[in-house]
Amino acid sequence: MNDFITIAIPKGRILEESVELFGKIGIDCRDLLGKSRKLIFENEAQKMRYMIVRATDVPTYVEYGCADLGIVGKDTLMEQEKNLYEPLDLKFGYCRMMVAEPAGLADHDDPSRWSNIRIATKYPNVTEKYFAAKGVQVEIIKLYGSIELAPLVGLSERIVDLVSTGETLKQNGLVEVETIAEITTRLIVNRASLKTKHQRISEIIEGLEKHI
Repeated sequence: MNDFITIAIPKGRILEESVELFGKIGIDCRDLLGKSRKLIFENEAQKMRYMIVRATDVPTYVEYGCADLGIVGKDTLMEQEKNLYEPLDLKFGYCRMMVAEPAGLADHDDPSRWSNIRIATKYPNVTEKYFAAKGVQVEIIKLYGSIELAPLVGLSERIVDLVSTGETLKQNGLVEVETIAEITTRLIVNRASLKTKHQRISEIIEGLEKHI
């Protein structure tokens, strides 16, 4: 099975756009869009294998060589800082990683005067680095979902989270204050695989590059 190329892909919108993009370079993985509960799919004719995993697990599977390639958001890569090769920005799944706070606070708040703040986020490592670089002491509360709830119940005044349209923030009375990073989906590669399967992986990278 060592002649297979294995790709780790998360479910959801990234999966749909990835299948479409791979189709443009002749890699047929439409089976991934079915209703099957299978987690591994194989295309024997094309010597391709696909693993369906949680987005946050994609870098781990690739770093440890269970997958040769992976598709994942830049936010996950920034937070985890795995030892991977990141050759391509796939240009889809665009959003922003933002600092946000209640609109009432933002009316009279001056971020340049922050010295000691509390923030709720799914991204503690990114958040700590960002504010350390600005000389701001930050108490970080790690949450796993519905980050917008934290200011509403007094857990923290501010949050760091991904924002796409901003509608969720608006509906919960929050406003964007600062942009930490612009986020898109990336192709990542296991460093050993890039050497042992160099030709096939290079062909995939070059093919995708022409369509993004």
